[in-house]
Amino acid sequence: MEVWLLTLTLLLYLLSTASFIVGLLSARPVVRTVAPSCLLAACLCHAGAIAVRSLTVGYFAVTEVYEALSFFACLTAGIGLLVQWRLPVSILGAIVSPIGFILTLGVYVFYAQARALPPTLQSAWLPIHVTAAFLGYAVFVVACSASLVYLVQEKHLKQKKASSFLRRLPSLETLDHLNYRSLAWGFLLLTLGLLSGAVWAEYAWGHFWIWEPRLILSVVTWILYALLLHYRSAGWRGRRAATLTIVCFAVLVVSFVGVQFFPGRHGGQFG
Repeated sequence: MEVWLLTLTLLLYLLSTASFIVGLLSARPVVRTVAPSCLLAACLCHAGAIAVRSLTVGYFAVTEVYEALSFFACLTAGIGLLVQWRLPVSILGAIVSPIGFILTLGVYVFYAQARALPPTLQSAWLPIHVTAAFLGYAVFVVACSASLVYLVQEKHLKQKKASSFLRRLPSLETLDHLNYRSLAWGFLLLTLGLLSGAVWAEYAWGHFWIWEPRLILSVVTWILYALLLHYRSAGWRGRRAATLTIVCFAVLVVSFVGVQFFPGRHGGQFG
């Protein structure tokens, strides 16, 4: 059942990606309605696959690489869909849909049968810590996406290039506002993820801090986003803010993926 749902999810992400791209290139409103519907269906199927695996193994299935990728992809799609319902940023769907497709494709590569949950991970803190952190990551995807579109839009406006496609992109003001709001929410969620992780570590291991790559990179990422949010609050806008948002997200990706190649209690486990 899980594999069947993931296969359907993969097809829906692909259909959603194609629909969003066609919607940006075409003025037909019907296509723009189909695209978010496909993304919603993909998100629901994906959530169903995660729920099936969790019920099968008897715990919140987010500890393996396969499970982490799946959960992150689902949250990213869901956050992207939520933002589109509140703001006129259909271009965001054309970004999060292929991200969902690529990550779900990666799920097939890393797919493995569930293993018994280690004793240290058998805690009510598992869903709290992982959900808060991964929600923060997903919101930072939105911030990075808004920044990328901002740089593209600004470049073409400076070159005075006008096209029907560019006119369908959000204004620079909308993108900058989305960037700031996403950074604020993402930072809050990331902070909650770190704090819950520290409390859990104190409970499980007797001390809240361990000198290992995942924790060090997480704190470095938190500091970078804290500085970026501080300077954004102080008036930083435009190209500089967009560029630094992308740099911070690159560090976050290294923290998220690179930990798998380092030894430590987080290595191979997202908990």
